[in-house]
Amino acid sequence: MKRSDIRRAYAFCLRRARSHYENFPVASLLLPWRLRGPVAAVYLFARTADDYADEGDLTPAERYAHLDQLAAGLDALERGEPPDEPMFLALAAAVERYALPLRYFHDLLSAFRQDVEKRRYADFGEVMDYCRRSANPIGRLLLHLYGAASERNCALADGICSALQLINFMQDIAQDAEENDRIYLPEDEMQRFGVTAEHLHERRAALRLPSLINLQLDRAERLLRAGCPLGVTLKGRIGLELRMICEGGVTTLHSLRQRRNPFERPRLNGRDRLGILRRALWPRRRR
Repeated sequence: MKRSDIRRAYAFCLRRARSHYENFPVASLLLPWRLRGPVAAVYLFARTADDYADEGDLTPAERYAHLDQLAAGLDALERGEPPDEPMFLALAAAVERYALPLRYFHDLLSAFRQDVEKRRYADFGEVMDYCRRSANPIGRLLLHLYGAASERNCALADGICSALQLINFMQDIAQDAEENDRIYLPEDEMQRFGVTAEHLHERRAALRLPSLINLQLDRAERLLRAGCPLGVTLKGRIGLELRMICEGGVTTLHSLRQRRNPFERPRLNGRDRLGILRRALWPRRRR
């Protein structure tokens, strides 16, 4: 593939990521220039698959068909015949240069296929299996791009990514229930705490719903704090970005614990963001 073709493919992914996904521009400013295109390609693939699973008025059959097309594109890429589409051309260049394992992209597709029709999770083990496929591959792919995908670093990244996924679930309890009839709270624990699907659909706070949510937040916090040393291990702007992600997670956890309405999504303000940046820049001052 010509360098000019690769540049155009990366530029396409960057434009799409920056125009459609609000979190990417902030992260891209911290990344070394050489990694912005590859990271945008990974991000765009994940968001495209996620949108096929969740967005719009597609039928389940149509959603599966779109996800199957992405899987076929990965198979073609593995054969050295990537589809003539900017996203796949960018992915092909990133996979070749950085030896990105394609199994992580397939893991993402597996999780998004599950999202099409799975609405309930029997226990926390099922939730964590979903996190393993929906969130952890992103962290591992980024470590490969950074050239830091050691076994230990991957384990730490898994903790961070799974924690952030759990935090996201607790932010969007009502939205997930109302829009997709999807509940990520483990069913066995809902029963133990006296929480029903009707409580979530109707935004009625069951007596012990805060306790059930705090149980999930406790798990997320343990995972996050176990993984956060990776932000100190990795140096430079990459380490700074990771520390900001961790500090943002810790701040969001605190906001979730403090909210009075368990269905309200907390919003970080300017003071919160300044605190995240300060603690990320000077991690030793955190305590």
